[in-house]
Amino acid sequence: MKITQPLIVFDLETTGTWIEKDKIIEIALVKCLPDGRKEEYCQRVNPGIPIPKNISELLGIYDRDVADKPFFKSIAKEVFDFISDSDLSGFNILKFDLPLLEREMNEAGIQFDWKFRKIYDAQKVYHLNEKRDLSAAYKFYCDQFLENAHSALADTKATLEILDAQIKKYGQGKETLSVLNEFDYAEDNNFYDDDRKMRWWNGKLYMMFGKYARKYSLQEIVQMDKGYLDWILTADFSPEVKELVSRALKGCFPTQEKK
Repeated sequence: MKITQPLIVFDLETTGTWIEKDKIIEIALVKCLPDGRKEEYCQRVNPGIPIPKNISELLGIYDRDVADKPFFKSIAKEVFDFISDSDLSGFNILKFDLPLLEREMNEAGIQFDWKFRKIYDAQKVYHLNEKRDLSAAYKFYCDQFLENAHSALADTKATLEILDAQIKKYGQGKETLSVLNEFDYAEDNNFYDDDRKMRWWNGKLYMMFGKYARKYSLQEIVQMDKGYLDWILTADFSPEVKELVSRALKGCFPTQEKK
């Protein structure tokens, strides 16, 4: 697999699937460099909350296993520095790993703007062609059974091998990572966030709630009623919406092409 930009392939193991609340208990990253070198980072994390029994049984990670591990906030800076300005890849990272990692980073005082990076989600490419899970993808593309499934490092390495195999299978003779750009990574809708509070129209974002719903663009509301946006920052909205509003109040608006 030839690349021109450093690529981070990563996986999180967490206490659950609630992006706004659940915590990281293991993080693994493999950095691929254009010269062919690879670097690894793997760290278990004390989530600061009990790990649910069903999660422990699934992952094989129990409270006692992370009791003496660092909290994420104490390793957030080294994780951020390891990622640096790399492109990002993984399995189902757009819907889960990246939003949760962003929230954990923000809670540690670090701004992690992954939406402005190049993302290669192996699950999206896979589901467009085969529609199964990571273990099945590994068997299909690499003709191997995935041992130690749900180990962050094993899943991360498997994803890296899957990406390489996808390039060989769908790249039509090309060996560069960029051939996967030919697959449509965009969601088949015009909503900005998972909660569908903000929607694109004609290149601008519009609220789908409240007194300005479907009436004015975010840029217009900034000019008309900053107090309303200040209220959103204190109300029960997702971190993604609050981050968008916070940046809008500073005059920074995303473009639909980058989302």
